[in-house]
Amino acid sequence: MSESKKQSLVVFCALFLGFCALLVSQPSQQVEWLYYGGDQAGTKYSSLADINLSNVQSLHIAWQWKHWETPLQQYGTTPGFFEATPLMIDGVLYITTPYNSIAALDAESGKELWRFDGEAYKLGQLLSASGWKLRGTAFWRSNGRLYIFLNSRNRLFALDARTGEPVHTFGTNGQVPLNDLPRISDTTHATQSSPPVVYKDLVILGSQVPDRVQGSDPVGYVQAFSARTGKRVWTFSVIPQSSKDPGADTWESESWRANGHGNVWAPMALDEARGLLYLPTSTPSSDYYGGQRPGANLFAESLVCLDAATGKLKWYFQTVHHGLWDWDLPAQPNLVTITVNGQRIDAVAQVTKRGDTFVFDRVTGKPVWPIVERAVPMDSDVPGEKPYPTQPFPTKPLAFVEQGVLPENANDLTPEIKRLAEEQLRKFRLGPIFTPASLRGTLQRPSQNGGANWGGAAFDPETGYLFVRAANQIGVNRLGKNDGSDALVPVDYSNVFARGGDTAALPGGLPLVAPPWAVLVAIDLNKGEIAWKAPLGEGNPAIRNHPLLKGVTLPVRLGSPNNRGGAMVTKGSLVFIGGGDGYLYAFDKKSGKEIWRGKIPYDNTATPMTYRTRSGKQLVVVATGTGADNALVAFGL
Repeated sequence: MSESKKQSLVVFCALFLGFCALLVSQPSQQVEWLYYGGDQAGTKYSSLADINLSNVQSLHIAWQWKHWETPLQQYGTTPGFFEATPLMIDGVLYITTPYNSIAALDAESGKELWRFDGEAYKLGQLLSASGWKLRGTAFWRSNGRLYIFLNSRNRLFALDARTGEPVHTFGTNGQVPLNDLPRISDTTHATQSSPPVVYKDLVILGSQVPDRVQGSDPVGYVQAFSARTGKRVWTFSVIPQSSKDPGADTWESESWRANGHGNVWAPMALDEARGLLYLPTSTPSSDYYGGQRPGANLFAESLVCLDAATGKLKWYFQTVHHGLWDWDLPAQPNLVTITVNGQRIDAVAQVTKRGDTFVFDRVTGKPVWPIVERAVPMDSDVPGEKPYPTQPFPTKPLAFVEQGVLPENANDLTPEIKRLAEEQLRKFRLGPIFTPASLRGTLQRPSQNGGANWGGAAFDPETGYLFVRAANQIGVNRLGKNDGSDALVPVDYSNVFARGGDTAALPGGLPLVAPPWAVLVAIDLNKGEIAWKAPLGEGNPAIRNHPLLKGVTLPVRLGSPNNRGGAMVTKGSLVFIGGGDGYLYAFDKKSGKEIWRGKIPYDNTATPMTYRTRSGKQLVVVATGTGADNALVAFGL
């Protein structure tokens, strides 16, 4: 070979090696969504800004995927709302289905790669009024391999992420039982609706207990398993299980022995660096009658912080004492870093059905702003009931939705509507927030659905804003004496036996209060103030054609208070959220202005997520629909 050719070859090799080194040094375009809440802290925030204020109007549907589930006559089951938020890991989406099964999809195209059927439907239809759903999944890495955990009703599966096959070294053939614990009387009375949390080599999960099961209902366990073997490592019972347990003295006459629920059905949050796990707990049984459980009833309706490695209690705060309103903590806590009066604080914020936001130092549990105990109505016409005399109220932030029902709250869209609404209101017991349930029927606002619900809130680290969907709805809280018609409800009084026919609405579904009936709220957590509110969703179309509203000019957005799913916020200055109708919406995160909405095949049912594919496309993905009418929808530029 000539000398010139040798020199050319050396130059070529040097250039080639330099190009290869440049490729290796270039960061991947891919940006993942690794957890249900975007991160273990539940912020639902993405650093992506490819889709932003300047181009969001160009969003269109890039692809759709439909899950395979339908009603199964042989088991008497019907799949419920498609409420899942997928994970995106290494170019693959992992999406759960209503029947507690799972599928893997190509993140670029939406093409199905594999599916795993957990066969949870073989236990029959759920007693839960909200039906079948499973909102997400979780992953674990070990020795270079990726594993997916599926909590399917009464079993936890470990799956190989590449194939969807069970990992046979986990438990028995890839699965472990979840309901083989004391005081779970019937394995079908406890199920799963939220994703697990993975801490180091532990898989941690709560449970869902149907509200209708009362008296013999399961207690609310949180339990941790070894991700390697499936061995149960620890359990935490929200309701005390002995007189020596913390909180037992708040159940008078040892009433903890005969009461259940108090479960953690909402997603949990994890401070991975500190090993702290945050549990939002639910109402004890029954939701509206507490005659059989006098006292404050810890740790129900509380934010509880545990040592994630051991399950040991670190601190707690009860947001509702002796709950009678079904105002359980329905949402994943948000772990946030905020600056208050010049002091930087690692905090945890918990939005609630009752419409308040509780903010604490996440390590000590000390409130960031004072929380005061105030006297609330105690008089009850329900025999045996003893409402708690005080309840905790945050001094900051203010409630993000209206609270209580008084005559002056009557819908005043027209004089005639106001007259009819006042007439309907007089049929019920009215009062400020925490007016107890009654035999006559008490109107409560927020309703039993909230306020906030399971969609929870999203946090933007740039502005310090917390974004939450809130419903402005009234609910009827009426009890009836046990007539023996339901064997699952042995308590003396229950809403199950209430026979009143009046509803918290005028004929045709016209609400008793004026719109908006749903709002998106931005809470400035640095200041403890409401930054802005915006109506969310166009509302029920039938209401616009209501005879009483003929000739009335209504707002463009009345608000659609279905409370399914929550917000997701991005560095591109956008808040994405389903409107409770047939659209996905985008708002300017700083001003609250609605700037885009895109039609979706069915009403929204889930919290959106976003990621960037290997080819450089940012997609926004959201689940829609219920039963066989469903679609996972990806929007792109």
